Amino acid sequence: MNAIEIRNLTKNFGDKQALKGLNMTVPVGSIYGFIGENGSGKSTTEKIICGLIHPNGGEVKLFGRDYKDADVRAKVGVLIETPACFPNLTVWNNLRLQAENLSLKNPDDEIRKILKLVRMEGAAGNKFKNCSLGMKQRIGIAMALLGNPDLLVLDEPINGLDADGMRIMREVLVDLTKKGATVVVSSHILGELEKIATHYGIVRGGKMIKEMTSEELERSCRTFVAIKARDLTKTKTVLLGKYGRVEEDEKGYLRVYEAKKPEEVVIYLYENGITVNEIKTDKIGLEEYYIDLMGEKGGR
Repeated sequence: MNAIEIRNLTKNFGDKQALKGLNMTVPVGSIYGFIGENGSGKSTTEKIICGLIHPNGGEVKLFGRDYKDADVRAKVGVLIETPACFPNLTVWNNLRLQAENLSLKNPDDEIRKILKLVRMEGAAGNKFKNCSLGMKQRIGIAMALLGNPDLLVLDEPINGLDADGMRIMREVLVDLTKKGATVVVSSHILGELEKIATHYGIVRGGKMIKEMTSEELERSCRTFVAIKARDLTKTKTVLLGKYGRVEEDEKGYLRVYEAKKPEEVVIYLYENGITVNEIKTDKIGLEEYYIDLMGEKGGR
């Protein structure tokens, strides 16, 4: 069974068509990385899944049932944009209000469990307004987790976090799927998303242009030989005499995309009077794959 199945979803805002027949499949137990540029339709899709806005057409099913079904709606937790908390109340009291709103039977036990899960046990007495950005994001996730939802929809939960905050957020999301939950998470920080996502959906212009598993991404990412030499400009000129695509990356390596083995590059450069200082094989990551894909779809 899939946690989410969307077919031919459309949504208009006045004369603007935000979604143009979007399709989406999210397997149960996955961390689904939802990727796209600003205005591509990510947030609109997430808000429809959560029942915050209504589509103009198409079908949305959650766990095999219509997304408007009251029972299935109770299985969904959501954090869209920023946590909806009272700034002058403590973390505990904000969660207590939400627990009352959800009519939880044992709210205090549930809150303690959730605070432990999001690594916030020691901050229960802090006022929300005094919490750091990373803490507020985790509080938002804690709010969404009350009631033990089977599906969690998170819109940009790691943006603005420091390295430690992102590490904690990754651990929290992985822990959730180990407990059986499904997570849909959108983010512009693709390097962080790549560390945890099991599935990806790439959307552009209101349409899904690619869905794939992390294994399929791994197989699709191009490998290259990366080298360092004393004179990179001269080295690049020599390499372009044999290889069609050679690029310098931000770390000062020359990437040779058409070489089959690193030793053939070393031999070729040695024959042309260039000594290699460092050489390795590597593979492009999610961010570069996404940029390449956008370039292809954009016709560049």
